[in-house]
Amino acid sequence: MKGDHAEQGVQAVSRLGVVIADDHPVVRAGMRALLSRDESFEIVGESSTVPETVRVVAEEQPSVLVLDLTMAGQSSLPSIPDLLAASPGTRILILTMQEDPAFARAALRIGAAGYLLKEAAAEELLGAAHQIARGGTYLQPAMGARLAVAGAGAPGADGDASLTARELQVLSLLALGHTNQEVARRLFVSVRTVETHRARVRDKLGTETRADLIAAARERGLLG
Repeated sequence: MKGDHAEQGVQAVSRLGVVIADDHPVVRAGMRALLSRDESFEIVGESSTVPETVRVVAEEQPSVLVLDLTMAGQSSLPSIPDLLAASPGTRILILTMQEDPAFARAALRIGAAGYLLKEAAAEELLGAAHQIARGGTYLQPAMGARLAVAGAGAPGADGDASLTARELQVLSLLALGHTNQEVARRLFVSVRTVETHRARVRDKLGTETRADLIAAARERGLLG
């Protein structure tokens, strides 16, 4: 009996913690039921807003975060660097209805490990979660094809790829109307640092006005 208990303890420790972040309760329930069928996974938390997701991930330190791109009208893309900073061992799987390859490109560039559309089969979701949990990456084949075509034909794609994660965060916040001072407070950096990032974004993307910032952020899926 003691040996059996020890074996059960090992199995429990080896399970992969998962946090589900989506603002639709029915969707969360469906994902919870699906992932719970796989003994490799344990649902350790759920969230329905971006701030709540950052808090839950910091507290639970999950192996996998299944993350919707837009929750409560707010894009979750700019939060990806914060999520990874809060829990460096967490692998992020984007699960979304957004088919625009620009969203996938932005998500993967700033730290997501996988990108999957909600139309995917249950088996593909489980396979993607396992793959990123093992340290791999996953891009839904249909989305990968769209991304390749879009990347090959999009003017300025190389410049877009040079934006850093922090520059994407600054771009998003500026597009939402925040001042340099407000961005600095939100990101816990100096105003001079924000000004430097803003200048780099302008040089790379040609964003001279707020309208330019909004257009650039929207093209990259940074606005809800």
